[in-house]
Amino acid sequence: MKYFLSAHFLHAVCGVGLLLGATNCVSQKKYAALQTQYTDAARSRDQLQVEKTALQQEKSQNEEALRTSLLSKSQQVNQLNANLSGAQQENSQLSADLRGKEQRIADMQRILDQKDAAVKALRQKVGDALLGFTAQDLQVNVRNGKVYVSLSEQLLFKSGSTKVDPKGHEALTKLAIALKGNQDVNVLVEGHTDNVPIAKGTAGMRDNWDLSVLRATEITRILTQAGLPAAQVTPSGRAEYAPIATNDGAMNKALNRRTEIILTPKLDELFQILEQN
Repeated sequence: MKYFLSAHFLHAVCGVGLLLGATNCVSQKKYAALQTQYTDAARSRDQLQVEKTALQQEKSQNEEALRTSLLSKSQQVNQLNANLSGAQQENSQLSADLRGKEQRIADMQRILDQKDAAVKALRQKVGDALLGFTAQDLQVNVRNGKVYVSLSEQLLFKSGSTKVDPKGHEALTKLAIALKGNQDVNVLVEGHTDNVPIAKGTAGMRDNWDLSVLRATEITRILTQAGLPAAQVTPSGRAEYAPIATNDGAMNKALNRRTEIILTPKLDELFQILEQN
């Protein structure tokens, strides 16, 4: 509560003091000084109140800003934790996928190693079965993971004929016996010719396509009659279009007139693994 000292009140007090015989009374000058001090104090108090109010507002604003910032930081931390958890799960999945792929690669390598070993064993078995024939009559080689048994025309056929000679029949029978029971090998019989056209009027044939196919078919019959399952053997004819030498001389032409029996180990298990990828 504010109290104001009026001059009339002080004069009245002084008057009373004089009537009562008081020796002292507040002077007008002292009153003015007190009034000034009071005014200054009130002004300081009001200023302090304003500053207090401003500080309280600033404090409230700072507290609100801190709460907002803390909430934002907390949300950021939660988001980072969620991202970290997701990254860990993704990394775990990637690790599992990588282990799975590494296992499939290891399985494929194991199968390829087994296939290589099987090809080598097959080449050895076929070579042993055909030891009695010269290199001019037949050759056994490994190319591109397959066993190639190349038989010359002179071993198998007379010129332009599709009937296998006795010596060629013997070689094919031995080959069939060596392969018999081996169900994991596909047998492809390919007939090849040189580029000399067949004689006009040859019965049942119009060109070298017919000649190469009919020779392959005849050889397939002999192999199956000797014990190979018919479903395991496929005849095909390439005519003069897959030569191994240029058709520019008698010797090279003789090389091109051949039958190749291609032995390929089945890779069903490997194909299944590749399909999983």
